[in-house]
Amino acid sequence: MDLSELRLSYTKSGLLESAIDPDPLLQFELWMKQAIEMRLLEPNAMTLASTDGSGQPNARTVLLKGFDHRGFVFYTNYESRKAKEIAQNPRVALLFYWDVLERQIRIQGRASHVSLTESDEYFASRPSGHQIGAWVSNQSSVIAGRQVIEESLATMAKRFEPGPVPRPPHWGGIRVTPHLMEFWQGRPNRLHDRLEYRLVEGNWIVHRLAP
Repeated sequence: MDLSELRLSYTKSGLLESAIDPDPLLQFELWMKQAIEMRLLEPNAMTLASTDGSGQPNARTVLLKGFDHRGFVFYTNYESRKAKEIAQNPRVALLFYWDVLERQIRIQGRASHVSLTESDEYFASRPSGHQIGAWVSNQSSVIAGRQVIEESLATMAKRFEPGPVPRPPHWGGIRVTPHLMEFWQGRPNRLHDRLEYRLVEGNWIVHRLAP
């Protein structure tokens, strides 16, 4: 398989300093709204990169479930591999990639648990099947086969019938508070626009980066 000739010219838009919001969270909100309006498949999907105790990086896709000026929130099992890595080293990175818009957003920040109230409120909003699923999986552990999940699902469904399902104590939200955000817009000839916001003494400073 020869991948060397796979090539695409980006021509949809540009990104100029005069056209961006000085607040990167508001700029993110604008781009997210545009991604949703384009009906992209899961525009809130983002790559989360973390490192283990040896410095080995790991990356996986998670779903953004909320954001504001405090940061970007996703939910997970606190006993999962990613949560354990974050507990060891809270410095993480996020990446959004929207191919239809020819855009990326790169984020660096520090991760921390959201409040119990926030986790309870979000958990209560989930479909019942998702709530039960949070009790079923001992995430990232080795299991003998799919039947382990199916048997646990049946047990938990019976346990919580007819509901409501409480939030597991090992499940909740993680917020990534950013100190760097880069907005990338594809341009022709690989001369892409890259505008980086960096938090300096409480203020966001914008720089243009070479493509």
